[in-house]
Formats: sequence, C-alpha cells, structure tokens
Amino acid sequence: MSNEKGVAAMNPLARLERIPIWPHGSKLLIMLGLGYFFAFFDITNVAYGIPVITTQFHSSTNLVAQSISLSLYGYIAGAIIVGILSDYLGRKKALLIGISLYTIGSFATAFSPNVLWLISFRFIVGMGIGTMITQVSTYMGEISPAALRGRFTGLANVFAFAGLAAVPFAALWLVPEYAAGWRVLLFIGGLGGILMLFMSGQLIESPRWLLINGHYDKAVALVEKIEKQAVAKLGGKELPSVIDMPFEEKAHGFPVLSLFKPPYLQRMVILLIYWILWYTGDYTYLGLAPTFLVDKGFNLASSIDFSAISGIGFIVGALYVLWFGDRFERKISLIVMGAIGGVSMVVVAFVPSPVMIVIGGFLFTTTIAMLSILGYIITAEHFPTRARSSGLAMCDGIGHVGGAISAPLALAIYGVYGFSGAFSMMGLVTLASLLFMGFTIRATRKSLETVTDATYEEVAVIQS
Repeated sequence: MSNEKGVAAMNPLARLERIPIWPHGSKLLIMLGLGYFFAFFDITNVAYGIPVITTQFHSSTNLVAQSISLSLYGYIAGAIIVGILSDYLGRKKALLIGISLYTIGSFATAFSPNVLWLISFRFIVGMGIGTMITQVSTYMGEISPAALRGRFTGLANVFAFAGLAAVPFAALWLVPEYAAGWRVLLFIGGLGGILMLFMSGQLIESPRWLLINGHYDKAVALVEKIEKQAVAKLGGKELPSVIDMPFEEKAHGFPVLSLFKPPYLQRMVILLIYWILWYTGDYTYLGLAPTFLVDKGFNLASSIDFSAISGIGFIVGALYVLWFGDRFERKISLIVMGAIGGVSMVVVAFVPSPVMIVIGGFLFTTTIAMLSILGYIITAEHFPTRARSSGLAMCDGIGHVGGAISAPLALAIYGVYGFSGAFSMMGLVTLASLLFMGFTIRATRKSLETVTDATYEEVAVIQS
C-alpha cells in the first residue's frame, strides 16, 4: 500500500497499531468472550451451593468453603505455570491448555461423590480459570491496536461479567428447588469448555509474540492478513499512515527473570500488592456474601435474590470499560469507582436493610467489574511482550493469595465481629488497594512497546 513506505513500515506492529477498527473476525471475539464467560461463571457457582452441599455431604461450612480456597490455589498454579509456558510456546497453545484443564475439572466436580473429591478437582478447575483469565487478558492486549485496547478488552469482559451476573439467576432456579441443582451449575461449566474447544480454530497467534521470538516473516504475513480484513471492513478505504514506533527487545534466555530487574520489579511489587488486597475483598463478597446473609436472618432464596439483582452491576461496570475504557485514563476510572464501591460495603456493614444491601451490592459488583477489567489491562501494559504473560500471571496469580485467604479470614472476623465486621473488611481492603494503583504508569492509548520498555525517566516523559 502507498502508506507503507519508509522504515516504520518494516515494523509489522506499527502497521497493526494504525488500524482504526477491530480488524479481527467476530467469531474470534465471541470465542474469547466465552472463555471469560465460563471462567467467571465458575468462580462463584460453588458458593451458591455451599448451604446445600454441607447438608448433603454432612460437612461443616468451613470444610466445604475449602473448595473455594483450593480453586484459588489452583488459579495461582495455573496462571503462573501456563503463563510462563505462554512466553515460550505462544498465546494460542497456552489458551488451549487452560480450556482443557477447565473442562476436565468442571465435569469431575459435577460428579463429586464426596467433599474431598469436590475440593481436589476444584483445584484443577482453578488452574483452568487462572490460565484462561490471564491468557485472554494478555492476548486481547497484544492483538488489539493501541487506541482500541481498552474498548475491545472491555467488550470481551462483558461476557465475563455476564457470566458472574448469570450465576445467581441460575442458582435461584436450580439450587433451592433441586437436590442436584449445584451439580448442574458445575456441569454447565464443562459444557462451556467443550464449546470453546470446538471454536478454538478461530484463534490466531499473537503477532507481538511471533516478532519477539524470531518469527518476523510469520508476523508480517499475519499482519498483512489482518490489514486486508480491516480494509474490507472499511469498504476498501485506505488505512491511515504508519506511525513510527520502536522494535521491542527480542526474547532471550529465561524471560521471566527480566521481571526481577528495573523497571519491572518495582511495577510487579506495586501491582502484586494491589491484587492481593483487591482479591481479599472481592472473593469475600463473591464467595461468602450469600452465607453471611443467610446467617443474618434472610432465607437462602432471599439472599440469592439480593445477589441476582445486585449482579446487574457486573454488566454496568463492563459496559463502562467498553464505552469509556479508551476515552479516560484507565487508572483514574479505577480509583474513583473503587472508592465508591469500598465505601458502599462499609455502609452495608452498619445499615443491613434489604434496600441498602441491594444498592450497596450493585455498587460493589460494578466495582468488581471495573477494577478487575481495568486491573487486567493496566497490569498487562506494565510488562514487555517477552514476559507479559509471566508478569500478568505473577501479579494476578500470586495476588489470588488474597482470595485464597479471604474465606478463613472473613469467617474469623465474622466469628468475632459479626456481619458488620465481615462487610467492613470487604470495603476497607478495597480502599487500601487503591493506594497502590495510584503508583502505576499511564498507558491509555499508548502502544505497548512505547510504555513497557520505557525507563523510569522515560515514563515520566510519557506521563507528562
């Protein structure tokens, strides 16, 4: 094309970045969206079955709640192990590994004969969930033009939080009415995994991964194909001029080790603390709010009703990122909504009326959607392609230690301070997480290569 003259055009990523629309097929977006949908659907489905599972398996709430903790430890293992493999094998293979783990684990837990089986296979499910969430986040950022990174990651995440929002409605229909209702919730996840594997032919490799791993010709060929798709969508209109941008450092040695050197070590520590604190409050709400509401005096159906109505906030938060994720600086949006959501939980702690529970729950589920989606995008933007998957996996994966300790911590606080103590904890750790997000760099609408390989001094210039 006439616009592709000069040194800039030699960089296939510069040609990708100038594309003004989503250049990939809708089926690819749907497939990635389904990955998010079922991963998030499965994060909380066991929580809604805990009251029934404890009765059927003659177990304590604390023991059954271990299925949540083990799932989160599995998340950590899957995110980190497959995340590191992704930097060596490619994003496509890593996604397929995650989907396979999730599918096998979901079917196994659906047929659990006892609580120990349930707990054990929730670890496998967690490995799949951790892999899918970190890999889809990495993948979306790497195949999207910079100006559209937030918007289309947000669109894929609409599926994710539709999955979270769907769980209480499905649970309300299945769990109180049918003895095997909780099993059906888990079985649905397995069916979702089969559907994703069936659609996996839509996946392409990340052109960024190809380029930094020495596959220049393949990266060029892939970007040329993407350009043709974009031109076709634009009705034959010529693409904008190529903007010069730097080539990123090639992958070499053991990429994950670069995370322990400046500037990435400081970035990783800041983001890791953010995720630990955020997930502590997040998973307490997602995993134990129905149980706390039942103990407060509301029946099981009413507590699920509150969660179902409040769950609309998941969609609202995802839609915000879709519409405004690239218009406003992402870290500012995250901090503002995080403050609103954190305060709402403290209010619910001391004013636990049905109306306030629904309003506070709506604001917090909106917060969960926004802080999760924007957090994934921001975290991925802080690391270079050669170790982006590893960096996101380390922060998000190890960050799930906060989620893993949330159940025993919240139950301990509940035992001493009751309902008000447990919900106050959710709000306060959310507010604390925002302090660390304030130290992150600004990368909205900037190419990943411009931001991730910047020195501390260069970051200051970029932010100004």
